[in-house]
Amino acid sequence: MRMLVLGAGALGGYFGGRALERGMEVAFLVRPRRAAQLAADGLVVESPLGDIRRPVATLAEAGPGFDVVLLSCKAYDLDGAIAAIRPAVEAGARVLPVLNGLAHMEALNAAFGPDRVWGGLAKCAATLTPAGVVRHLGDWRWLTFGEQDGRMDGRAAAFAAALGASPGLVAEAVPDIARRMWEKLVHLGTVAAGTVLLRASVGEIVRAGGQGFLLALLDRNAAIAAAHGHPMTDGFMAQYRALFSDASSTYTASMLRDLEGGGRTEADHILGWLADAARRAGVDPALHDLAHLHARAHDQRRAAGRLPS
Repeated sequence: MRMLVLGAGALGGYFGGRALERGMEVAFLVRPRRAAQLAADGLVVESPLGDIRRPVATLAEAGPGFDVVLLSCKAYDLDGAIAAIRPAVEAGARVLPVLNGLAHMEALNAAFGPDRVWGGLAKCAATLTPAGVVRHLGDWRWLTFGEQDGRMDGRAAAFAAALGASPGLVAEAVPDIARRMWEKLVHLGTVAAGTVLLRASVGEIVRAGGQGFLLALLDRNAAIAAAHGHPMTDGFMAQYRALFSDASSTYTASMLRDLEGGGRTEADHILGWLADAARRAGVDPALHDLAHLHARAHDQRRAAGRLPS
């Protein structure tokens, strides 16, 4: 199978590199600066599960001939990403988005139709350094996807089989991707709101006396999901109550890393979307509104050039 990866950033670079290791034909659709880095140094991934350093194929424009487009852009770049991948999708490729949240699904379905868009999620912590190195943080390496209606028509399963399972990647096609995406949003909405608002890791928040705050966020996110038809299981809630009670945890949201690095955030697409979903569900949105406001104030300060150097 042939895969087109939009960008070669943290997730695109990581999963694209692992696909290359499995013998899949992969091309990266990248901007000129990233193309120059890849031409000079190849794709470089540093990971506790095995490093990657190899030459890769890059494209300046999408075209036909691909089975899957891996979409791993930031949510605020989605409009440009849709335009960039359109030639490949209209030629028959399926879109596998691994963006945070759920807001992007409506835009992708409107652009291409739900039959061409899979649901997807990545459980993988990674970052792209200024030198162009993809740095894998920890051992999360899961890529999960499936047709939105759960029909399992064979294409997603074939793609999962092509990626296979290896020490650096576990790919799975599932019939219940909508439920799993809501599970990730409950988890993500908790860590993003908590670590962004308090500017600290989960463990630091717990040690400061904030365990109850994190668990209240988790419960509210679970209530939002349940009101929208996706209740969390007892096992899920037990797992994440333990995660958000761990005083030794160094876990932070990528949104906090973006914020502390002076970058743009996906606050509107995650925290703002959850706050609106809470209102629709009759759940108190106060904690989400506060976290959203905090991140938006950062974005305003960034736009004004007033961030600390």
